[in-house]
Amino acid sequence: MDVQRTTPREAILRAARHRLAADPSAPVATIAFDAGVSRATFYRHFGTRAELLDALDIEPDPDARERILAAAEDLIGRDGLRGMSMDALAEAAGVSRASVYRLFPGKSAVFAALLATSSPFDEIAATLHRLRDHPPDEVLPEVLRTAARIAEPRIALLRTLMLEVSAGAPEAVEAARWVIQPLFGEASAYFAGQMAAGNVRQMHPILAAQAFMGPLVLFLIARSLAGTLAGLDVETSDAVATFSQISLHGLLPRAS
Repeated sequence: MDVQRTTPREAILRAARHRLAADPSAPVATIAFDAGVSRATFYRHFGTRAELLDALDIEPDPDARERILAAAEDLIGRDGLRGMSMDALAEAAGVSRASVYRLFPGKSAVFAALLATSSPFDEIAATLHRLRDHPPDEVLPEVLRTAARIAEPRIALLRTLMLEVSAGAPEAVEAARWVIQPLFGEASAYFAGQMAAGNVRQMHPILAAQAFMGPLVLFLIARSLAGTLAGLDVETSDAVATFSQISLHGLLPRAS
């Protein structure tokens, strides 16, 4: 009776399934060793590690989403959103390209998810909504403290967002629309209500939001540069207190 032989391709796929289940970042050399083939044989059947992952087309493991987002933050911080490819993202995260697309249909979806999990926008919007009926001298310092606490460790990501959006990168603009528009809605509602109550002088609500958020954003983005060139050595909490006072002075009706 004929015994069906396992082809090198089948051996590689079988070995890869076992190895990648235990170690998603396993290199080609390890997979080839497990399959009992040389690296040259591996590359004859699969031109790249990414091709192997696509051929496996395995379902994402439970922590694939977190690995993809962590890899995306590193790649975007290094290359920018436009410089990040989905192939490079899959490779860095140790998943197949198909798995990346099952979780995120494109770069804008990756960036939006990264912003949603790492940016202060959602929590700022929630704070504004929760304190909608409270006066500016209570709300604005709280919002700035919230923004500083969340944004400071992720300032490289927010810097990338600003650069990519200002450059008109379609993926960044689309991601910003998903994530930032709810914040703009809450900020507009808060300031419109405070203007109607006479607590804030009349202006476009978005200008009011920019007036109190802008200085903190600039401080966080330019902090290292200002420290090097201008000798700025200010704790974030002190900057928040100062910007809160300046913003309140500019926004309150007596400044009109």
